[in-house]
Amino acid sequence: MTAIGPTPEDLLSHRPALRPDILLSAPLLNGPTLVHLVKDPISGASFELGPKEFFLVSRLDGARSLAEIGTEYGRAFGRRLGPVHWKQLLGLLGTRRLLAGGPPPEVPATPTTRRTNTVLRGTMRLVADADATTARLHRALRALLHPAPLLLLLASCLAMEGWLATQVAQLVRDGWWLVRNPVPMLAVATLLWLSTALHELAHGVAARHFGGRVGEIGLRWRLPVAIMYCTVENYRYLKRRRDQLAVAAAGAFANLVFLLPFFLWWAALPSDDATHRVLSGLLLLGSAQALVNLVPLPPLDGYTMLSHALRVTRLAPASLTYLRLRLGDRAAAGAYPPRARVLYTLYALVAACVLLLLALGLSAVLWYAATTS
Repeated sequence: MTAIGPTPEDLLSHRPALRPDILLSAPLLNGPTLVHLVKDPISGASFELGPKEFFLVSRLDGARSLAEIGTEYGRAFGRRLGPVHWKQLLGLLGTRRLLAGGPPPEVPATPTTRRTNTVLRGTMRLVADADATTARLHRALRALLHPAPLLLLLASCLAMEGWLATQVAQLVRDGWWLVRNPVPMLAVATLLWLSTALHELAHGVAARHFGGRVGEIGLRWRLPVAIMYCTVENYRYLKRRRDQLAVAAAGAFANLVFLLPFFLWWAALPSDDATHRVLSGLLLLGSAQALVNLVPLPPLDGYTMLSHALRVTRLAPASLTYLRLRLGDRAAAGAYPPRARVLYTLYALVAACVLLLLALGLSAVLWYAATTS
């Protein structure tokens, strides 16, 4: 006898479910289209789905049948799905091992070495389990992560920066003196490197606080510069936008908090004291380190924050692509939705203005330092 396969009715009665650990992002603007990111946290594989595909995938909860989901899809998009479409979608999800009850996901082998490094350039892990390390840091700092202490620290940082802004002429003179004296400059550079390390750890602790996972803490060098880095794997999939913004802003916030005790020390010293001059340079360079990180240009944290706030992925390259189309292919540019056209145009203008202001500001500081030395 010939075996009879499952009928369309049998297929549509199934109630498949995604694995509960699969990560799904909010809708993100990517060029002229909206996309959702999907990630398998075990294998690390990720891909994009359009709104229609995401509508279906996000409803595979094991409670609703394919027929019920198809009815919802028909009401939302005015089109019914047939068994062929379901077979294609479920086949894709099954191949990627994203369905509950299917084959277990592939666990990537842990490399014994990061990559081939050289003396001049390379990368090295600093801890074996970055997520466990940031979890311990999070437990130690939990008392400071409540709104009241954070608001107090934020107010203190804003007050510090406001006061330093009134003393910028003196800070620039002392900073220019500092860069011409290698011994105190080395001490300040060491403190700024420590601030950079705290910057990266702050991203990890903030991610842990909001449910993210830290994948790696390491050291990246390109002599004579070596910096610490912290990789947060899933903060793009956090449900609340404000949590994503907090993770992105945590590094610059940590830089400013790091400066607070030095600011108090600086304020207590007379202006003609030698230590006062060194601290002036530290406060100037440290404030620049923190505030420049908030500039909305890639790869700075301000760019990441703006991307999260606008729910956009690849903001800078997508803006460049749109402007090229505006100049060379008006029909293709016209296919972009109104929000994308406005957003990409405004970002290109803002980015150009920011670059110009940064160049003018740096030129003014250098000129002022040179003429007053």
